[in-house]
Amino acid sequence: MTDTAADGAAHDALVIEQFGPRAAAYVTSADHAQGADLERLAGLAMARRGARALDLGCGGGHASFAVAPFAASVVAYDLAEDMLATVRVEALRRGFENITTRQGGAEALPFPDASFDLVLTRFSAHHWRDLGAALAEMRRVVAPGGLVVVMDTISPDAPEADAFLDEVERLRDPSHVRDYSLSEWRDALAAAGLTHGTTTLGRLRLAFAPWVARIGTPADRIAAIRARQAEASAEVAAHFAIEPDHSFTIDTMMIEATP
Repeated sequence: MTDTAADGAAHDALVIEQFGPRAAAYVTSADHAQGADLERLAGLAMARRGARALDLGCGGGHASFAVAPFAASVVAYDLAEDMLATVRVEALRRGFENITTRQGGAEALPFPDASFDLVLTRFSAHHWRDLGAALAEMRRVVAPGGLVVVMDTISPDAPEADAFLDEVERLRDPSHVRDYSLSEWRDALAAAGLTHGTTTLGRLRLAFAPWVARIGTPADRIAAIRARQAEASAEVAAHFAIEPDHSFTIDTMMIEATP
């Protein structure tokens, strides 16, 4: 997705408006604070002990916290200053003095070329207004021999299921751009000059009530999501394992890529 400067500024403002006031909820979110992907990420950081790391779209900081015990330094980077303030407090509480924060968007990073040995992003890219520009920036700031790690929710290949996920995501959070499919991710990484390597797929159950409460979804949009779930075909309902309380399960991926 590309945009004009005005469109980009408006989107960034919407992301800040959506996430800034809810920073604490993302630090404590069980969906974000745990997972096999964080354990694998910690293992990758351990294998690159002493790396300079960048956590792009850090949110509540959980990826930063996973790599901090092994990294020489970690820059937690996000659009929302309120989110960064919460990360700073939590980092100090955990004793991670090597974590610093920086505010900004993914599409234009304020860092020199080859600044980092490990560049990562987790559950952020579906909010980026220009995926190609952000990946090109990740490629630019990763050092030769470094590693780029992308973790995100992904859409199914089936068009009907893809459309369903896109609709409910946008109803919940108007700053949502797209959950890309695995093939779209691989094409985008290649276009940015990154070679995708090990890919780990997973499933993430989203308890409905915390999912909508975390972002402050209005009641009318919550009702619309529930209605859309009720209308879903048997195939879509089965893929997302939609439950009676409207909780459901989505696909995730973790791609390790090299410059």
